[in-house]
Amino acid sequence: MPDFGFDEINERRHTGSLKWDVKEDELPMWVADMDFKTAPAVREAVAKKAAEGIFGYHIIPEEWYQAYINWWDKRHSLKLEKEGLIFTTGVIPAISSIVRKLTTPAEKVLVQTPVYNIFFNSIFNNGRYIVKNPLKLTDAGYVVDFEDLEEKLKDPQLTLMLLCNPQNPSGRIWDKDTLLQIGELCKKYGVTVVSDEIHCDLCEPGYSYVPFASVSETNRKISISCFSASKAFNVAGLNSAAVYIEDPFIRHKVWRGLNTDEVAEPGAFAICSTVAAFNEGGEWLDALNAYIAENRKLAAEAIKAIKGLKLMDSHATYLLWIDARGAEDGGTGLADKIRKRTGLYITDGEEYGTPGFLRMNIACPKGILEDGLKRLKEALC
Repeated sequence: MPDFGFDEINERRHTGSLKWDVKEDELPMWVADMDFKTAPAVREAVAKKAAEGIFGYHIIPEEWYQAYINWWDKRHSLKLEKEGLIFTTGVIPAISSIVRKLTTPAEKVLVQTPVYNIFFNSIFNNGRYIVKNPLKLTDAGYVVDFEDLEEKLKDPQLTLMLLCNPQNPSGRIWDKDTLLQIGELCKKYGVTVVSDEIHCDLCEPGYSYVPFASVSETNRKISISCFSASKAFNVAGLNSAAVYIEDPFIRHKVWRGLNTDEVAEPGAFAICSTVAAFNEGGEWLDALNAYIAENRKLAAEAIKAIKGLKLMDSHATYLLWIDARGAEDGGTGLADKIRKRTGLYITDGEEYGTPGFLRMNIACPKGILEDGLKRLKEALC
C-alpha cells in the first residue's frame, strides 16, 4: 500500500481552521476534523476545478449520483436508487431543515444520549422539544434501552427520531438486530427515522457499519439516510452531502424543505471532490482506517495507565470516548481543567448529554497524538 504521509505534521495554525484557532501553547483535539491532507485524487480534482478560474452556479451531474450509488453498493451492500438521492450542502443543515419540515413547533424529537451535540441545536433552535432515550452502558458497551424507547415513541407528539449510526461520540457500530428493532418500533408509532451516517466509512479494519435502510423494507420506507464524504475524506469545508429517501411522500416534503432553506445547491468544489473521493479514494481510505486503528491502540495503552480513566471499546469514528467518572470530582468539568493545566483541548461529555466523560479526536499524526496523551497524563497525574 502506498505511503500517504499520515505521519506528516501539517501546520494548520493561522490558516482559518476552526479547530486550530487556539492559543499557541494549546493542542486542539476536539472538533471532528482530521489533521491529515485529503486523498490525492480529491486534491487533484479540486486543483483541476480551481484551474478553470470560473466558479459560477453548478449543476448536479449524473456522475455525482453514480458515485454514491456505486460506493454504497460496493462498500456497504446497500442498493440506492437515483431518484432517492438529493444533494445538500451538509448533514446538519439537512437535519435542521428536516426537523422544520416534518414537525411543527412545540412537537418532540427523540435523540439517544450521549449523542452529537449539534443534534440538540437542530431541535431546540427550531422550537421543538428534545426527548432523550439514554443509552444503557454495559460491559459490552452502549446498548439501546428499548423499554424506555417504546415508552417515548408512544407519545403522539413525537414524530421524528434522530439516530447516529455509527454512534458519535461512543464509536458504537449498531448491529442489524438493534437497527431492525428500532425500525419496527418507529413504524408501529408513526415515527420517521433520520439516520446520520456521516461517520460510516471510518471503521476499523475487519469491521463495517450497517446502513439503517439496509436491514429491512420497513427501515427503508420510514427513514431518511444522511451521507457525506466530509468526515472520511476530511472535506467538511467543501459543503457537500446527500440525503437518501425511499418513500416518495417523505422525499417530496424533504426536497421542498431543503430547497426552501436554500441548502440544495452545490458550490464549485462540492461535486468534483465527492466524485473523486468515492470513485478513486478507496485505497487511501483503507490506509487511513488502518492508521487510525494504530492510533487507537496507542491511546488505549496510554489511557490504561492513567488513574480514573477508562477508554470505552469502539470500532468506528476517529473519536475516543473516555469514562472519567473515576477521576477527580467524578469527571465534572474535567475537560476545562485539563485545558487550563496543560493546553490540551478536548470535549466534556456534558456537551453530548452525558457528564463524566471526555471525547478526544485521534485523527492526527502519531507525533501529535503522543503529545496529546502526554498532556492528558500530566493533567491528571
